[in-house]
Amino acid sequence: MSTGLVLENTARRDALIAIEKKYQKIWAEEHQFELDAPSIDDEPITIDSEELQKKYPKFMSSMAYPYMNGVLHAGHCFTLSKVEFSIGFERMNGKKALFPLGFHCTGMPILACADKLKREAEMFGKDYLNVPKEDEEEEAKPEAKKEESEDVTRFKAKKSKAQAKKGRGKYQFEIMLQLGIPREEVYNFADAQHWLTYFPPLCQSDCTSFGARIDWRRSFITTDGNPYYDAFIKWQMIRMKEAGKIKFGERNTIYSEKDGQACMDHDRSSGEGVTPQEYVGIKIEATEFAPEAKKILEEATELDHSKKFYFVAATLRPETMYGQTCCFVSPKIEYGIFNAGDSYYITTERAFKNMSYQKLTPKRGDYKPIIKVLGKHFIGSKIHAPKSIFSELRILPMETVIATKGTGVVTCVPSNSPDDWMTTKDLINKAEYHGINPEWVIDIEKIVPIIHTEKYGDLTAKKLCEDMKIQSPKDTNLLSEAKKLAYKEDFYSGTMVYGDYKGMKVEDAKNKVKAEMIAAGEAFVYNEPESQVISRSGDECIVSLEDQWFIDYGEESWKKQAVECLEGMQVFAPEVMNAFEGVLDWLKNWAVSRTYGLGTKLPWDPKYLVESLSDSTIYQAFYTIAHLLFKDYYGKEIGPLGIKPEQLTLEFFDYVFQHSDNTDNIDIPLRSLQILRREFEYFYPLDVSISGKDLIPNHLTFFIYTHVALFPKKFWPKGIRANGHLMLNNAKMSKSTGNFMTLEQTVEKFGADASRIALADAGDTIEDANFDESNANAAILRLYTLKEWAETIVNDTSKLRTGPITEFFDVAYEHEMNNLIEKTYHQYELTNYKNALKSGLFDYQAARDYYRDASVTMHKDLVLRYIETQILLLAPIAPHFADYIYREVLKKEGSVQNTPFPRATKPIDKSILAALDYVKALQRSIRESEGQALKKKKGKSADVDATKPVKLTLLISESFPEWQDKVIEIVSEMFANQTLDDNKKIREKIEPKEMKRAMPFVSLLKNRLANEDPETVFHRELQFNEVDAVKAALDKIKTAGQVLKIDEFVAVSFPNGSKVGKDIFTGAEVELPTHAQRVIDNAIPGTPGVIFQNI
Repeated sequence: MSTGLVLENTARRDALIAIEKKYQKIWAEEHQFELDAPSIDDEPITIDSEELQKKYPKFMSSMAYPYMNGVLHAGHCFTLSKVEFSIGFERMNGKKALFPLGFHCTGMPILACADKLKREAEMFGKDYLNVPKEDEEEEAKPEAKKEESEDVTRFKAKKSKAQAKKGRGKYQFEIMLQLGIPREEVYNFADAQHWLTYFPPLCQSDCTSFGARIDWRRSFITTDGNPYYDAFIKWQMIRMKEAGKIKFGERNTIYSEKDGQACMDHDRSSGEGVTPQEYVGIKIEATEFAPEAKKILEEATELDHSKKFYFVAATLRPETMYGQTCCFVSPKIEYGIFNAGDSYYITTERAFKNMSYQKLTPKRGDYKPIIKVLGKHFIGSKIHAPKSIFSELRILPMETVIATKGTGVVTCVPSNSPDDWMTTKDLINKAEYHGINPEWVIDIEKIVPIIHTEKYGDLTAKKLCEDMKIQSPKDTNLLSEAKKLAYKEDFYSGTMVYGDYKGMKVEDAKNKVKAEMIAAGEAFVYNEPESQVISRSGDECIVSLEDQWFIDYGEESWKKQAVECLEGMQVFAPEVMNAFEGVLDWLKNWAVSRTYGLGTKLPWDPKYLVESLSDSTIYQAFYTIAHLLFKDYYGKEIGPLGIKPEQLTLEFFDYVFQHSDNTDNIDIPLRSLQILRREFEYFYPLDVSISGKDLIPNHLTFFIYTHVALFPKKFWPKGIRANGHLMLNNAKMSKSTGNFMTLEQTVEKFGADASRIALADAGDTIEDANFDESNANAAILRLYTLKEWAETIVNDTSKLRTGPITEFFDVAYEHEMNNLIEKTYHQYELTNYKNALKSGLFDYQAARDYYRDASVTMHKDLVLRYIETQILLLAPIAPHFADYIYREVLKKEGSVQNTPFPRATKPIDKSILAALDYVKALQRSIRESEGQALKKKKGKSADVDATKPVKLTLLISESFPEWQDKVIEIVSEMFANQTLDDNKKIREKIEPKEMKRAMPFVSLLKNRLANEDPETVFHRELQFNEVDAVKAALDKIKTAGQVLKIDEFVAVSFPNGSKVGKDIFTGAEVELPTHAQRVIDNAIPGTPGVIFQNI
């Protein structure tokens, strides 16, 4: 758990938590979140589903169901909160808002962990106490850093969840202890089924303590552990196979040459979860070998010297090949020269072995080199690199090249690779040390920009190395981090600035360059394991093309449907739409089966299991009927319709989900079938699926594909919301650093509502958000203070004013409340919860505070309306607190959960709001002027002596200066003609004598145009009467200062440029003060001049 913020006094928190527990119990007793479709007795089964939804509005949202190998953490909580806030808001809009949640158990992680516990029990005993001392000592050593997939743009199967949770522990039993499992209970988890009974109830308990509006009747575990869900997945698989979506054929898979078969997760002693990594092999032609290499090759009689020789460099970034400046080899690696058919490849034996099993070489499994050459002998060889702007390059040394990843040959692109940038600099500075001719290295000044990003400019690698203060090619950890940052930024935000695809986004150009190079015979695609995999037989595995069952994602007609669905969806952010479009462009077939783990057996080939992403695509549809089929997570208790799992035939699911009227082979009463269909067709389509952005390349895209394959078009999903990851206190969440909190720990520390407020305030964009513990702590104080204040006010309203609402601050506050209510409603609609919290809590309370200070006595109707609307605005985010105030303080009937969201009580008068803003700004201006008047000047006393009587003069300009009107006219015209960036033209249009004050004014207008509506900027007429506003708020204006007591107050209105004005109270003509010309000149309508002086 995060040590984080230490709470000194928890009395307020504890009082709020007591309220939360009370209302969670009340909601459960009231079955608040258990929602059903309108009954077929109330509405005929013949009514169209869309007509039914109009009559009874509905909303259904879900999140990616959590994996049951641990408890929920704050990251889960962040995604959960997005569903929560949307469900809460839509309930208040009068909709049946459904939030179901299941428990994901499919796949290999749980079984792999259970199997490890079995093996460890055999080694150390069932209490795991007999760990040998040497192992304990070894355990204390940090683990070697595992290789990671370098491709940040592609989904890769995560390491097993066991590995992800490993921390510093070496053994699985240690991981369980870290999860808080008592030692005497650890061996229970050696049975995989125990995980399925242990963690789901904890998940429900944690979500309930958070105040989640979940209909738990609809919850279930995946896998054949629930026979109803098992039947559903079998239906999905069979119907997709029949539709031609699931096929059998060659796919790249992890393979053991020694075993002669695919090496699935359970066949591995290490490397669980590792999948093939695709590279582009760049064929770099050797045009003239260095003397040592030339001699070795000439003596090799087995070589056919009429063939070309290619150094094969593995890259994930073909779009950067324009920027190649050399090719690196390791002086210490022994390279092979291999027969590639019409040419020879120079690479490592390990890499060529992978190629030989992927139909890239003349003979499968033939990977012995003709000859071997040490890397140092190739240094200085002349090469031709395809796409490079330089016609002739050299082979140069790179000490950090390894033989265990890629081909051992690295093409150098210093503009975009931090490693290459640092090595190039090192070679230039230490040419003699490296034993090379300095002329072989392309000078840094000649490096041509290939990609531009806003963050790093034209030379990504250079900027990153400078920013991260990387000093040497040996700074491997920093360079590894820089490499990831460079790749991500270039791919997601970069634009090509060189080559055939100049001006195109990198994510679009990448595949085009790749395809072009492959078509030209300059490159080829090959795969290898993304990190080392060792089979149980001790064989280091490779990637081989093998026959497999796979889902044919990317098939043109299916992809067209997926694109159509995506285009009709709400995705809430352009970055999300771009990400989906990118995935749909590259996503191809996906293995649908595994041989190890938990899950549903592939119906037509039961030696395989349906893999964990393929059985997690349409479970939202199953939510709609689950509560009618069974009563517990596991489907052991038959549900209210009395249907047994064996009755769920293919035709049953067709009837419910595909509106088929064929009831052959269905042994279920027609009325039950109709009830089930009603549930599905009422709640579907899913209104929004909410997940982390990392699920866009897999789960969420599969979700779109599978829905369009199996359901009628009107049931295609309507929305996807992807959020960023959650940081904790501005740092990445990590168990190893202690910066980590579970959902349970978060709620225990801050309570549910304060945690929910902090989560709402954490952020809404696709960028990473931040849960700040200080915000959660501040929310405790804010809620508790509001509770105490509301109780005090409601218990004694006798001190409040009654009667008509006519005074300036009463009228203004009423309109300000209405305005903020409408703003908050709009932000909730947009799912911008941080903004909703700002307008609906922070700004709303600030408005009340101002009104309280501005009024001698507050108006009873306005104060009570504030209390009621405040808790309703907050109800989607902090429902426990809101329901307490609603029921127990305001004595309202029913629950805040079902109360309509507030709306403005009358049209919002913008002129009144403008007048209020004017008064607030004037008060600030008076305080600032007071500070200046009391400030001692260098060598002089202050302008005003606070001990003597003081006069405050307001100078209210009735018109704008003529020179400003002329500048406005010039800027308006140039803005319309889109020439406003041309300062030279602006200067030509402005009179020379006005230049000094006009140009700063132009800059001010430009800044405003960047953020405001042009109509507002160019038409400056006030929406209110300035003199009337001053008179209405006179008492507050006179007392705006913090130090000076005002003995005399004068307000004078005057035409701009005049020497005299009119006293707004007496109407008398008044000469403007001659000693304050600058204040007079700066006064414009809406911004009066302020003068303090002693009388």
